[in-house]
Amino acid sequence: MVRVRFAPSPTGFLHLGSARTALFNWLFARHARGRFLLRVEDTDRVRSDVRYLEEILEDLRWLGLDWDGEPIFQSRRFDVYRQKAEELISAGRANRDGQAVIFPVEPGRTIDVTDMIHGRITFATENIKSQVMIKSDGSPAYNFSCVVDDASQGITHILRGDDHISNTPKQILFYEALGLEPPLFGHMPLILGPDGAKLSKRHGCVSVREYKDEGFLPDALANTLILLGWTPPVPTEILGLGEAAKIFEISAMNDVQAKFDPQKLKWMNGEYIMKKSGADLLPLIKNQMVRAGFEPAGAPDDYVLRVLELYKVRIKTLREFGELADFFFRDDFARDAEGQKKHLESGDGRARLRELAERLETIADFRPDAIEAVVRDLAAQRGVKAADYIHPARVAISGKTKGAGLFETMEILGKDRVIRRLKDAAT
Repeated sequence: MVRVRFAPSPTGFLHLGSARTALFNWLFARHARGRFLLRVEDTDRVRSDVRYLEEILEDLRWLGLDWDGEPIFQSRRFDVYRQKAEELISAGRANRDGQAVIFPVEPGRTIDVTDMIHGRITFATENIKSQVMIKSDGSPAYNFSCVVDDASQGITHILRGDDHISNTPKQILFYEALGLEPPLFGHMPLILGPDGAKLSKRHGCVSVREYKDEGFLPDALANTLILLGWTPPVPTEILGLGEAAKIFEISAMNDVQAKFDPQKLKWMNGEYIMKKSGADLLPLIKNQMVRAGFEPAGAPDDYVLRVLELYKVRIKTLREFGELADFFFRDDFARDAEGQKKHLESGDGRARLRELAERLETIADFRPDAIEAVVRDLAAQRGVKAADYIHPARVAISGKTKGAGLFETMEILGKDRVIRRLKDAAT
């Protein structure tokens, strides 16, 4: 049975690269009907923080990942590592250096690895120095604890980033010394920024939590990440995790570095937003509205849903909803300075707003078709384009120069509020 693991260190938030590693391990395990295990590498007593661990686990769940069994914690296994180190000392394979335990590396050997992604990789032991197994403070070194834990968890395949390639021969030496069969290794090329440099803060958001806060959907982020390094055998880029797990094959993974494109993620997110029902998006939208600085509690859910249906085909992130549709929920919205100057302060803009307000007061059924008829009839009577009324009206009622359909917007805002805003802007 395939058994893989994801081993986060709780010293910070879940990085996009780490999230992608978790996603591919999960896909591999679920495709093979194997087990996806978690190991918490918390041996750094100074930097490890339970708060980071809780957020990492929450972000994994948010992405749609589940795991088998309970996570194991390296900080609770120090006695196990020391025992294994003592076994190698007794066998003459390691020696003490004060409180530390050192593993000498025999020169003159070539270590061959058949990588699941890169193919054959060779390492010369002349380039590998003696390895620390147990540090002088009693904590285990990374490569030694990984081997002990992977063997204990029965890991059959290790799928991780290219930055771990140099660790592979060191770990294989420990497997040999402990009389264990090494698992199969696969190393994924790292994620690069749009400029081809290693993905970092200068490219913008780099953690799952940041994208979550910015209003991205987990489906879209997961979908984008699994396309970085894997070419699915289907003619679509919109791919849910369940579908991806059915068709995932490591042999289809690429051995070249992949560039993370925030704009493509935005496009992907917009596609997922359009496909979601308003009911599914409602609680997420409310959270984003609060983050945007205004409280939606006074607006009934059916009202928010009507606005959401109007805008969900226009937004790429949930955060954009608050930026574009704030005027539906507050009267103290800001007006676009250029729009006000062009459409209200010059020409006959304010006079047309007064005319429009008077005509709209006569409408009994305040619906889009009736509102549009008033605007077009008024424009025809004055011998001007309908846009000469539409543009000032949009700025007056929303503060913006573009947005959703004006007549549908007016209907949702309601007759009284529309007329009041038109009159206020006309003064």
